[in-house]
Amino acid sequence: MAGTPASHLLDILELPRGDLNDLPASAKRFPDGVRYRVEIPSTEGPRCLEAALEESERLEVPVRRISQGSGVFLLTDAELDEMAEQARSAGVEVSLFARPCAGWGTSATARSQAGGGFAAAAHGQDQVSAVLEDVVRAAEHGIRSVLIADLGVLAAFGKLRAAGHLPADMQAKVSVMLPVTNAATARVLEDLGADTLNLATDLSLAQIAAIRAVVDVPLDVYVEAPDNLGGYVRHHELPRLIEVAAPVYVKFGLRNAPDVYPAGTHLEATTVALTRERVRRARLGMDLLARHGAAEATSERNAEGLAVPVKATTA
Repeated sequence: MAGTPASHLLDILELPRGDLNDLPASAKRFPDGVRYRVEIPSTEGPRCLEAALEESERLEVPVRRISQGSGVFLLTDAELDEMAEQARSAGVEVSLFARPCAGWGTSATARSQAGGGFAAAAHGQDQVSAVLEDVVRAAEHGIRSVLIADLGVLAAFGKLRAAGHLPADMQAKVSVMLPVTNAATARVLEDLGADTLNLATDLSLAQIAAIRAVVDVPLDVYVEAPDNLGGYVRHHELPRLIEVAAPVYVKFGLRNAPDVYPAGTHLEATTVALTRERVRRARLGMDLLARHGAAEATSERNAEGLAVPVKATTA
């Protein structure tokens, strides 16, 4: 193999030789045939979920997935039940973060300039156990989607689900904190059991297209990212993003907003206000699609593939 260009080795692995700069349109779709769905991230608790659902109705934004970042363990049983009931009644998916992580524990390295890259990882087996406890607890309360930010935890999740220790309809949503920056990594995560991949916020459309070429699961892409994830405001790319990344969850974060993790009732007025503005940002995205002649149908409530909560199994 001496002298063989590395790009040819990628052919052997059935991976793109490079980023797909011609931006091929994706022929892949959600199970109901649509190309995109709207996700509102950082929806921290029942009052924020209530606000997101209210705003989505008022502004006619077809929100189909809600995600949360503070973690299952920072919600009471009553709060978990309320969020599950709200989402089930609305026919939308709710995805809760499975925590804790190195950056929230005693890891000094995770707080260092060079160590921030593994701040979201499970720091030792005690944290792996705690994260899996979050997954199990969420499942018991009817939640059917959890955010995972650790490679080993994702692998454990996939094996436990396959063996019947977790509900078969439980979904693993890879967090943006577990960097998905190339097609090779995306394929590994899909093979480990990821049901949806949250891509790094700074990828070009050509880089996203290369990832889409090798995986079938939905991609989650920030149209607007919070400051600590780059602060990108990419609304103008939305039509092309949907074209190359389908099926894709377009996520509307919020630049110039405080980092509220871990959230709680002491920050509730702020987190509710931020949630309402994220839905407004999504309305701006829908309006942009219409102006560019790219408005199209998205999923209905309770659409196939949405991890809508079910009735709780807890007593």
